[in-house]
Amino acid sequence: MRITLIGAGRVATHLAMVLQLQHQIVQIFSRDLQRAETLADQVNAQAITELQQLDPQTDLVIIAVSDQAISSVIQAITQYLPDNLIVHTSGSTDLAILEQKHPRAGVLYPLQTFSFERAVNWSETPLFVEAVQAQDLTLLTDLANSLSQRVYQYSSTQRLTLHLAAVFACNFSNYCYDMAKQVVDAEQVDFSLLYPLILETANKATTNNPKDMQTGPAMRGDQNILNMHRQLLVDSNRTDLQDIYRLMSESILKRHH
Repeated sequence: MRITLIGAGRVATHLAMVLQLQHQIVQIFSRDLQRAETLADQVNAQAITELQQLDPQTDLVIIAVSDQAISSVIQAITQYLPDNLIVHTSGSTDLAILEQKHPRAGVLYPLQTFSFERAVNWSETPLFVEAVQAQDLTLLTDLANSLSQRVYQYSSTQRLTLHLAAVFACNFSNYCYDMAKQVVDAEQVDFSLLYPLILETANKATTNNPKDMQTGPAMRGDQNILNMHRQLLVDSNRTDLQDIYRLMSESILKRHH
């Protein structure tokens, strides 16, 4: 399959690198020529910075840009690729955003966190596909199956629900790690001492019901410890962490009592 990627960021980079193993990456588009060339050189593709340069012989166009840019991108490119299959990679953007502008619209959403520094295990990454036309859904499903063992045909509403859950499970939990590091750094305590705890917590959450695995002073209703922790945050002048600690503790108390 001949594939063009709109975007040269983290998602586009990881997709291009894995897709080029089985398919031809025709073009990489980015307004930033250096970023387009950097990725294009890695996958033997043409780097372009003007939408007029899009190859009409492309079988699939993947829009891998920020959510807020998807609408303007599809509006801009459909005039150059009126008959091509065009998909986005967003978890929170409805298929209708593309469908309103283009007849052959779809979604290829990888439920994963992407960083330039880390490789992705594509075979274990859930991929979600959706399309306006039945034949395009079949094509996207086949493509997804060539990358991952976990492929699902989900609606835009289901995908949005997953995206919200992913924010709690990934983005918010990572910020909790960040806050934990801030707390120990203030007293020159080694953050790596928490690694076994972090890994065991994640392991329990993925093999059991997280509600049943909840521990800690809030779950036990231990007000002495809760007050001690809050006072420590007051003494260290961390009002931002005080509010988060209070809200999360209250939520856990309500959930378990």
